[in-house]
Amino acid sequence: MRRRALGALFGALMLSVIAAPSAYATKDHPVVALLPGVVDPFYFTMYHGAQKAAAEDGVQLLFQLPKSWNTTEQVPILKAFIAKHPDAILISPVDAQQLIEPLTEAKNAGIKVITVDTFIGTGRYQTGSGNADFPRSFIASDNEEGGRIAARTLAKAIGEKGVVFCESLKPGVSSTDARVRGFQEEMKKYPKIKVLQTLYSEDDANKAVSDVSGVLAREPGLSGVFGTNTFSGKGVSQALQMAGKSGKVKLIVFDAVPGIDKDLKSGLVDYAIAQRPADMGYYGVKYAVDAIRGKPIPKEKDTGFVVMDKSNIDNPNVKQFIYSN
Repeated sequence: MRRRALGALFGALMLSVIAAPSAYATKDHPVVALLPGVVDPFYFTMYHGAQKAAAEDGVQLLFQLPKSWNTTEQVPILKAFIAKHPDAILISPVDAQQLIEPLTEAKNAGIKVITVDTFIGTGRYQTGSGNADFPRSFIASDNEEGGRIAARTLAKAIGEKGVVFCESLKPGVSSTDARVRGFQEEMKKYPKIKVLQTLYSEDDANKAVSDVSGVLAREPGLSGVFGTNTFSGKGVSQALQMAGKSGKVKLIVFDAVPGIDKDLKSGLVDYAIAQRPADMGYYGVKYAVDAIRGKPIPKEKDTGFVVMDKSNIDNPNVKQFIYSN
């Protein structure tokens, strides 16, 4: 049901962007294009934050979501946005290397580039070196720290001993690569915990189900899993439920998708690390407007995390960070 709802919303949003006339900026009403990574509650929440900032600053906001997480979906949308010649593009690059060239085209067209959630190159911008330092700012969670938080939380949950592994998106995605890296580094502090090879869902919950089922067959004593993004976490929780392992194999997931409160209370998920995508969208538009108007902006901004579990999920100060559709 959620997939159908997201699909319908995606169709409506895509139609609205395609049907929109070419962007015409004025001094008081700049045009900013937002191009996230994929149809996902995380990115809808980012869009809502961007809408809030756009309304405050009189910005015309263009928005379109790729149907799947890959360059063949994102790059054509990016090129279409470049052809509209907005004043700035906010983008979540789906690949740290393959998006450098098309984003260079945007820069060469005089369009300000800001990356949100994911980055190109190393994510270190305005350094004067390399071919990927031209974006004005990178706005995101500190994903390595998020991975370390996941490791510490999971280690404590399993008594600092056992067998664990990461179910991630795909290699080459800056955000999830950093989460895996932080998780693995932090787990080195727990010598009684064995960390298995990372598996990749390709942003497909069904693939994650298959991965976890295979690990359970090979490692019946599996103690915990870290799902590094929305669909990886969803697939892991489904696989553990099917195997009767929910609550026995501890699960920590990245991202707080709609319904995570119910999953935490029921025990399908033990912990969730919520990012703040609305803040990413909000500050992305704010920084874009400042850059358009010639004002200096920070080269990076860390938007932080909130760790959720069944003991705190009803706290309004925690629950407010569940993502929206």
